[in-house]
Parts: sequence; structure tokens; C-alpha cells
Amino acid sequence: MSEITLELKGISKSYLRGEPGEVQVLRGADLALHAGEVVALVAPSGAGKSTLLHIAGLLDTPDAGEVRVAGEDVSGKGDRRRTRVRRQEVGFVYQFHHLLPEFTALENIVLPQLANGTSQKAAAARAAELLDTVGLAARADHRPAALSGGEQQRVAFCRALANSPRILLADEPTGNLDPATSDQVFAALMTLVRGTGLSALIATHNLELAARMDRQVKLENGVLVPL
Repeated sequence: MSEITLELKGISKSYLRGEPGEVQVLRGADLALHAGEVVALVAPSGAGKSTLLHIAGLLDTPDAGEVRVAGEDVSGKGDRRRTRVRRQEVGFVYQFHHLLPEFTALENIVLPQLANGTSQKAAAARAAELLDTVGLAARADHRPAALSGGEQQRVAFCRALANSPRILLADEPTGNLDPATSDQVFAALMTLVRGTGLSALIATHNLELAARMDRQVKLENGVLVPL
């Protein structure tokens, strides 16, 4: 069995929400994500999947439980350590691409690498390689407004993988696309994942896409169960 890149152990999280008072979103969720594995996270709206992804990606902290990245429990570490692990080990993709409109496709992939200390030359080479992998080499100098929705999302995938993370977390990455474009984008995502050996946790409402992943889990009553 390959190494565990991400492990969630007993994750609980509650929020105060007006009239109902405290609402418990997660109730001891457990998950182990292995290197090279693509796991579908299926849940209806409001079930807590975004909360789970934010905790897994060290953007939020659990009320209880552990978040282990490459074996290290980082859930209780300080902001500086959590930020460092997040920048080095985790890539994020959302339903909307959030590309910077004033920069080209290539530049959008270069920027996070520069922030991580990579040289301009190496960052540009890495960005060009990723764009070529998803079939967008010819669109490298185009700004987001000149790209289709599917192309924009493929650039967003490349940006998420720019710093060679071990873990990719994606929240409805094809939810804003038509079925044909969704298939193209998903194929590009799988090419990137298989080519790098990272692990991916992908939240989706699309059961057909979920069935094409290695494993499916469902968030139900605050815990993760096999689908």
C-alpha cells in the first residue's frame, strides 16, 4: 500500500448560526488518502463538504481531531507552520477558476511558484510543461477573458499543481461547466494526477464523474462513509 499523504482522524466542527444556535457540521469524520489515489467526496449542499475540505487543506481548524499531512499532525500547529505546510503540500481548485485577469495563463501558473521561492526561469518552464500536459500550450499567452470556461479551469488545475504538492483538494471543479466541457476538464485533471502521483480529494455532485475515480466516500450526518 502506498504512503498516506493525508489523514483525517476524528474531525469534529461546529458553528454558531443564529436562531438554531450551535450546529455541528462534522461529527468525528475519518479519512486516509493514499499517494496516487483519487477519491470522490459526495455530499448534498449544506452537508459540510466545503468545511471538510477547508480543514483538510489547513484553511480552518477542527474543534477536535487530527489532520496529518505526510504523517505530521499539523492541526494544532501555529499559523506559520500550517501556512508553510499548506503552501508546500496542498493545491486547491474551486468551482470558479479565480484566475488573475490581468495576467496570462502562463503568468497565473508562474506567480505561486515565485511566492514559493522558485526562480523566474524555472517557474516559467514548469508552467509551460503543465499547460502542455493539459493541451493548452498554444494558449499560454492568453489572458483569462480570452479563454473558454473549460480552458480557464484547466489553467486553474495547472496553477494548483505548480508547486508540486502531494495533495490536491478540489471543490466542485466541474460544477460550473456543461457536460461535454466537464468531461474534458476531468480528463485533464486525471492526466495531471496520474502523471504526478499526487493524491486528490474531489468534491462533486456528479455521480458519473465520481464513479470514474478510485474510490467514493459520502459525507452523511457529519461522518464519512463509503458510497
